[in-house]
Amino acid sequence: MEILILVVFVIGYLAIALEHPININKAASAILTGVLCWSIFILMGHHTPEFINHELLEHLGEIASILFFLLGAMTIVELIDAHDGFDAITGRINTTDKRKLLWIITIHFFPFSCTRQPDYSNCNDILNKKVIQ
Repeated sequence: MEILILVVFVIGYLAIALEHPININKAASAILTGVLCWSIFILMGHHTPEFINHELLEHLGEIASILFFLLGAMTIVELIDAHDGFDAITGRINTTDKRKLLWIITIHFFPFSCTRQPDYSNCNDILNKKVIQ
């Protein structure tokens, strides 16, 4: 059973990594992989219904807490962007050279990355889109 779950996981991981060549959305691949792994665990394992229920609730709770955190963080970034909060930063960056831009962003934003990782990566994406247009 464990080997089969591992094989399904690796195939799902490859499907996510090869999203563009195989033209399958990575969210669909991830959901299908998760459903197949849990189905194999439930159908082929010799576990009690109570154990399966406990494991499902524990894992779904962890996933839900991560999703709620990310939704809140992304909402904050979108609100800042909607009210032109990034203009103060993008207005001061006067380069279109990708190497120089990488160093500017790294020096200015790396110290914040350890405390605000989701916000940092979303801000970085928005700044890159605005500066490299």
